[in-house]
Amino acid sequence: MADSDELKRWNERFTQEGYHFGTQPNAFLASQAARLHPGLSALCVADGEGRNSVWLAQQGLKVSAFDFSPVGVEKARKLAAENGVEVDYRLCDINDWDWDARQFDVIAAIFVQFATPPERARLFAGMCRALKPGGLLLVQGYTPRQIEFGTGGPRAVEQLYTAKLLTDAFAALELLELREHVSEVHEGQGHAGPSALIDFVARRPAGFVTRLSRLRPISCPGV
Repeated sequence: MADSDELKRWNERFTQEGYHFGTQPNAFLASQAARLHPGLSALCVADGEGRNSVWLAQQGLKVSAFDFSPVGVEKARKLAAENGVEVDYRLCDINDWDWDARQFDVIAAIFVQFATPPERARLFAGMCRALKPGGLLLVQGYTPRQIEFGTGGPRAVEQLYTAKLLTDAFAALELLELREHVSEVHEGQGHAGPSALIDFVARRPAGFVTRLSRLRPISCPGV
């Protein structure tokens, strides 16, 4: 269940005019276009106002996305309509999403660093289970050095990513790309300026074994 103060904070951000993180896709996500092709199923985790899910849909993917902010989800739906694409948007918290209901060819988790370490452990385990065999996991986040820059992201160091944290959490997956770098980020007013980033791409091996404990429809409501 989402923290009420956190939900209020994000709703207030998304209520402001325009799009807090802009309407263009995250640069790292867009750089992975060669790995994607029409017809793949994709899930955007904590997708906010929809910039990344809309871009994936524009590439011909069948996209589902969720966020816990009703304001964000409504703006995402509007952005998809304006761009002539369909996305299955759901209003849901990461703790309530049914990770065992369905599997995807692609899961994108871009700057989902609001999660506490226990929440993050459940989130990462869920994302692993929700990948189809051969499915791609695309993650970008801030490293602890981001605190020096202060250009976005959480200020709590335990919510930031290191290479070891990601490789340990996704040790069962085949690592395809891992890169730490400092780059200029200009994503609306939410992310602006030099930023300490980590990019992570991995694939679920065909032989990866997981138990789908609850094969039932996603319970979070649509928009």
